[in-house]
Parts: sequence; C-alpha cells; structure tokens
Amino acid sequence: MAVTLAAPIHEIELAPGSAIRLKEISWQAYLALLQTLGEDRGARIAYSDRVLEIRMPGQLHESVNRVLAAIVLTLAEALDRDFNSLGSATLNRPDLVKGIEPDSCFYIRSVEAGQGMAGPTTLPPDLAIEVDIASSSEQKMEIYQAMGVPELWLYRDGRLVILCLQVAGGYTEVERSGAFPEVSAAQLNEWVGLRKTGTDLTVVKAVRRSLAP
Repeated sequence: MAVTLAAPIHEIELAPGSAIRLKEISWQAYLALLQTLGEDRGARIAYSDRVLEIRMPGQLHESVNRVLAAIVLTLAEALDRDFNSLGSATLNRPDLVKGIEPDSCFYIRSVEAGQGMAGPTTLPPDLAIEVDIASSSEQKMEIYQAMGVPELWLYRDGRLVILCLQVAGGYTEVERSGAFPEVSAAQLNEWVGLRKTGTDLTVVKAVRRSLAP
C-alpha cells in the first residue's frame, strides 16, 4: 500500500530514538535528500534496494556509540596502532546503489584511505560501530556486507557482539576483534558496563589499566 507523506521528506521531524523507513525511493532522490539536509544534522541515513531509512539517535544510543568510539581510540593509542576516525561520515557506493552512515567508523589496516582531508573513498572502513536501538540493524548489515566492511561492533539488546565478514558472505559472531586481536567481546562488554555507573573517563582509564605492562 502506498503512503502519501504530509510533508516533503526533508521536513519530517523525528523524535530522538525513533526511525522511519520509506520504500520506492530512487538513488537520485536519496542523493538529493543528502544534499538538502547537509552534514549539520543529527539524523543518520541508510539506503539500499530503493529503501530509505532515516533514524534519529537518542541519548542512550549516543552514549553507547561515544563510549565505544572512545574505547577504539584508547586501544589504538595504547597499542600504538595507527588509525583514522571518520565518525558517521556518509559512505556512498554508486556502483552498488547503496549508502550508509555508520554510528562510527575507523580505518586501521587501510589507514591511508582516511588520511588527510582527501575526498570520499570507495575503500570500506576496517571497523564500523552500529548501535541497534532506534531501528533494526538487518538492512544496515546487508549494506556493510555489500561494501565489504570486514568487522562490525554491534550493540543490541544491551550486549555488544563482534561480527566478522566471512569469505563466503555474511557475518559471523566471533570472540575476538580482528582490528584489535588483544581484545575480546567479553572485555568490551565489561568496559561498556562501567559507563552505567561511571563516566567516559572511567571507561578510558579501565582500558588503559588493562593494557598496562
């Protein structure tokens, strides 16, 4: 059944923690929406198979995302591992007719792809973070798979899982991170759990202590 919107897509206002999915949206309409909305916005957008998803992260969503990003940055520093963070940059692949804005993403093995102030790259990030609170992650995982993102940290139902892209296709839950083999999913969940009663600094200090010689 077709749905007629009462207002243009770019005028839709979403409450924090909510999302909307629109079908039969062309690639050109998706690109036009990105241009109209600009980069100074809180909403994140995903596009695949003519389905457009707009989600507005809430406070819990952003708290989890920010603490996970802080963990990545602390790990990279403590382990002296070069990296570039592109945050929630728009990753568009016209050849795949797909686009996505991760909660956070990082170039680690292929750090040169995010180096300097260069323009967009088609090389996928080595690690993407997705917090599955405002909407289901299923569509986004299909996009990441098509783009060839090797590792996802997915927070869902109060638990973080590490997903690794398989050669045969699809993601499989694994115990240890490919980007940071020194870290297990159990350890990541323990650190995230500290944020429930502490601050981001509490988490950062715990990560540093665990890696201290």
